[in-house]
Amino acid sequence: MAKPKIKSDERTVTVRVPISIRKRGGRKVVLAPDGTEYDRSRLRCQQADNAMVKALARAFRWRQLLEDGTYTTIVEIADAEKINEAYVGRVLRLTLLAPAVIEALVGPRPPDISLSQLMCGFPIEWNAQRRHLMGGSRSD
Repeated sequence: MAKPKIKSDERTVTVRVPISIRKRGGRKVVLAPDGTEYDRSRLRCQQADNAMVKALARAFRWRQLLEDGTYTTIVEIADAEKINEAYVGRVLRLTLLAPAVIEALVGPRPPDISLSQLMCGFPIEWNAQRRHLMGGSRSD
């Protein structure tokens, strides 16, 4: 493999990775330099769920807006965001998740936790959350 090349502006780095593209079973497959196959399904469980991350970000932003007095009620947030107030309430509940659960949700997360599962409800006590959602028993 060639060494990375740095352009004269010293801000651009060009890296060349030799890959091969083959057809297998009617689908195109990317092969790494060592011949191993790139498997998207294996990587998918290592990536955060974008909807989950967006919902958590919204929840904490809305909580901050309530705490700093920008909005005083969920209804005001719903009106400002032009969304249903029940949805705002369900999303705001995500701020009650244990820090360990949130870390798991935005990092490599257990595949059996979905946003719809969280929106239906979860225990308030942090240890109970971990047991219910992740099967853990560690305390924060």
